[in-house]
Amino acid sequence: MKKSCLDFTKEVAEGKINLIDYYNNFYRQIDALKPLNYIITANPKENAIETAKDLSREIKKNKNILKEKPLLGIPITIKDCITTKNLRTTAGSKILDNYIPAFDATVVEKIKNAGGIIVGKTSMDEFGFGTFSTNCAYGAPKNPVDNHRSCGGSSGGACGFTAKIDMPHLAVAESTGGSISCPASFCGVFGITPTYGRVSRWGMIDYASSFDKIGSAASYLEDAVLLLNIISGIDEKDSTTVEIKKIVLDEKKQRNISLAIPKEYIDAIEDKNILEQFDRAKDVLLKKGVKIHEVSLKTTKYALSCYYIIAMAEASTNLAKYCGLRYGMQENPEQKHFDKYFTHIRTKYLGTEAKRRSIIGTYIRMAGFRDKYYLKAMQTRTLIIEDFKKIFKKYDAIFAPTMPIVAPKFSDIEKLSPKQNYSLDILTVGPNLAGFPTISIPFGKVENMPVGMQLIGDHLCEERIANIANLI
Repeated sequence: MKKSCLDFTKEVAEGKINLIDYYNNFYRQIDALKPLNYIITANPKENAIETAKDLSREIKKNKNILKEKPLLGIPITIKDCITTKNLRTTAGSKILDNYIPAFDATVVEKIKNAGGIIVGKTSMDEFGFGTFSTNCAYGAPKNPVDNHRSCGGSSGGACGFTAKIDMPHLAVAESTGGSISCPASFCGVFGITPTYGRVSRWGMIDYASSFDKIGSAASYLEDAVLLLNIISGIDEKDSTTVEIKKIVLDEKKQRNISLAIPKEYIDAIEDKNILEQFDRAKDVLLKKGVKIHEVSLKTTKYALSCYYIIAMAEASTNLAKYCGLRYGMQENPEQKHFDKYFTHIRTKYLGTEAKRRSIIGTYIRMAGFRDKYYLKAMQTRTLIIEDFKKIFKKYDAIFAPTMPIVAPKFSDIEKLSPKQNYSLDILTVGPNLAGFPTISIPFGKVENMPVGMQLIGDHLCEERIANIANLI
């Protein structure tokens, strides 16, 4: 059984684990897992070994090092839309194929200061555009349980690698409309999507700026909480961040809990086997004294269209900078008019889904359609937030399955239309629209594939849902 990261750091601090040997073994596993496409760019082994040597020297000098560096020696992967100094960052797109950042994102800086060792950049749908990580320009990551199936998206590489590797490891993931919860469910790991603003987005290659949230994925709940605590907090480089207390898992905070189950979420699930697993999860909670009530979340039917209208509008704006001059792949522009050069670069280096979202998003923002679509979607977003808030006034959290399906086969994904693809996000876009925190918890299996259950909490109530998750 895989050791937890909390146990790992204790043994490292006590000198029971040789970090040099550990990283030699870890990189052997990275090499062995290459065919599964979890990592786009690995941090060279010699870099990780050098950091491990530095930490080993510090351990000998400082008996209290674990208090100063709570991630002591833990291998950490970073989703490839988060910048890492001197380590290629592509956001899963060929248009950023040769981008090597000159700086670390705030979350990466915090991880390094806490003793974490970056081992690589995980695969993802191009710019986060997708549910199955099949839109990654560097190959879709394969599900750790069945290689013919998807890991989910867009943080597929992060969750797939976390589930597959049998050594302590943590993953930094990111969510816009469910990009942590979905792959966590499909791969059978814990995924925490924080409140919008809890974690700094500085240094992140954006998809939709009013949605994007950096979170954590791990094999154990306490490990996912550990990483989230490290990367959280106010950052002067990101004005949307807030200062917040660390999450504490405490049995005393796991009493007198009342959960709400939206009827609309259950109605959206056609797979009876998933509903059976959900009933099992409810029974576990009921036996532990949790009160469960069915409620109505009437705005659920508007969530998908609202999310995709706003997200695509923001995405098309964010994509505009990749024109082959200051940002993105470059070619010789001298022989072409700017419009032709711009078109050539984007046609050649952007994937199909990125082009689709750029076109639709631009259409939505046009003068003749802005009021009809974008502004109406923004008004609807407010109604969705209010609908959730009414539930949180009465109940501690919302409980539901994370996804309406188990990880699909790649052959079945190819048959889906864009609309069918988007509709599978029905259970995750609502809380992401509203900026609420969620935790996907692995619970049971269907067709031998992992199934996830999610808890959705009110803003900045990560501690509450983490303690409820600890009961399952």
